[in-house]
Amino acid sequence: MIVATVCEAGAMTCRVCGQRKGRRDCPALRGTICPVCCGTKRLTEIACPSDCAYLASAREHPAAVVKRQQERDVASLLPTISHLTERQYQLFFLFHTAIAQHVPDGFARLLDDDVADAAGGLASTLETAARGVIYEHPSQSLVAQRLVVELKTLLAKIREQGGTVYDREAAIVLRAIEKGARQTPGGTTYLELVARLLHVQRAKETVPAAAPASSLILP
Repeated sequence: MIVATVCEAGAMTCRVCGQRKGRRDCPALRGTICPVCCGTKRLTEIACPSDCAYLASAREHPAAVVKRQQERDVASLLPTISHLTERQYQLFFLFHTAIAQHVPDGFARLLDDDVADAAGGLASTLETAARGVIYEHPSQSLVAQRLVVELKTLLAKIREQGGTVYDREAAIVLRAIEKGARQTPGGTTYLELVARLLHVQRAKETVPAAAPASSLILP
């Protein structure tokens, strides 16, 4: 619960924790918050606008612990995506955006094994199609099967919008996802790792720079 109280000295306390002094004007909450809540609840519990000065500063100069985590994440993921082209790299993050938004039915949870199963099964289907044979390679788990539907829907949307994605090209990206999901080092899950990198990727794209035209249309 967000609270607002006044301390004895007359200064407004943090609207989030209600304990520390509010030292930063928060445009999202239209009030003052403490630096601790600003730093720890940014973009998670507080819907920060893109023009927030504190948000921009944090993106340009991330805390040392955050920077080290980003470097470890990139080092863990790099072996599985280093061979991808720029277009395939775009498709990699598009696939993972769909994976991050996928909500399994009921009480099921999406696990690394489900991601690997879905990516591997769809990759096999696309590889077979690239050879001129139509055959649906089934995934083992129900969660993976439903994730495959989401990934196929994404490919269909890209093509409907005029994007060119070849079956063999998409299969290469899916094999990279499968490999990463099966080989994530201990201490974190593949889904957690990519979720952090997606967060960084979105931060970089807040103010997109001019880029050469691509035949891959991003929905």
